[in-house]
Amino acid sequence: MPLTVRPIVPGDLEQVVEILTASWGDTHVIALTWGEMIDASTLPGFVAVADGGGIAGLITYTERDGSVEIVTIDAVVRGAGVGRALLDAVRELALKRGMRRLTLITTNDNTRALAFYQRYGFDLVALRRDAITRTRELKPSIPELSEDGIPIRHELELELPLDS
Repeated sequence: MPLTVRPIVPGDLEQVVEILTASWGDTHVIALTWGEMIDASTLPGFVAVADGGGIAGLITYTERDGSVEIVTIDAVVRGAGVGRALLDAVRELALKRGMRRLTLITTNDNTRALAFYQRYGFDLVALRRDAITRTRELKPSIPELSEDGIPIRHELELELPLDS
């Protein structure tokens, strides 16, 4: 599927909110760099647009202390290179801005994403035991179990060093 990756623009907001809500229950997520709940629909990011004009995926990020944290990444169409194209766009942006690394957080149950990130080159750098258990105090809608029946309890931090 041919894709065009471009920055999110105000006209994308309705679709961005729909995608974030479908993936995260609403647009609010916890960002490592902020350590608090933030509205991901207000963050900078990129969308992958399919030939028909619909958004096939989106990625949001924050920048801090020489790093770019990927806050959300959502491929509406899976297995078509959407996630890789979105990561490539953020990586290119980070390199142009002289950033030293990309970081992201995922949860212990997200095995498919863990495999994807590690194939891309990310390395596991931290395990925060019971972080999700504590995060539920801020966002009670986080489920106890994944769709695969795995208890959702821990955060995993991954990092991709960037060569300038």
